Amino acid sequence: MESQVRGGTRWKRFAVVMVPSVAATAAIGVALAQGALAASFSVSGQSFKVTADKLVGTGFSQYGALDTGYTLDGKKTAHPVAVSAFKSASITGMCQSVVTPNIPVLGSVSLILKAGGGGTPVQAQNLYIDVEELEADATFENIDIGVAAKDASKGPGMKGGGEQANPFGFAQQADKATLTDVKQTAWATTAGTFKLSGLKMSLSSGVKECY
Repeated sequence: MESQVRGGTRWKRFAVVMVPSVAATAAIGVALAQGALAASFSVSGQSFKVTADKLVGTGFSQYGALDTGYTLDGKKTAHPVAVSAFKSASITGMCQSVVTPNIPVLGSVSLILKAGGGGTPVQAQNLYIDVEELEADATFENIDIGVAAKDASKGPGMKGGGEQANPFGFAQQADKATLTDVKQTAWATTAGTFKLSGLKMSLSSGVKECY
């Protein structure tokens, strides 16, 4: 079965519905590649924006979770997210930006990272993106909507390791996902491997974002 989606989704509101029973406590414990690589962190007080001309992912799953972390003044906080997971992904024309505000003398400073635009896409394995907001054209192949998160076996599995997510909550999965004209705001990205071809990074004063 093939499904096409057009337009934007308020993932923050979506995730609140998906995980009403999850408490915003403790830092995220992340187990990548189903335990092959372990990492643990609290998200920073800065979300980041990502655009891509095209993302083609195999072994796709998505479920709701909470990212716990800090505000920029050190207060604890939490963010409801939709975790998009791929066993493998190929990304063409990727741009990532993050803005650090209120730096003494300088004001705001923007970091922009670009890769995968020279004919060789960015390649990732066991990729997890904690998304707050997403806009794209999307095509899913052999999609299942409404499976329990722990049973979404087409993807790489839930992060595990104390992740703030309900394994019995709503999830969806597909053999393949193709997204074009991607615009998203995210709080975290983790991957077993992440190969950035043609990487270019720049810092500049003021607010300069990918979109």
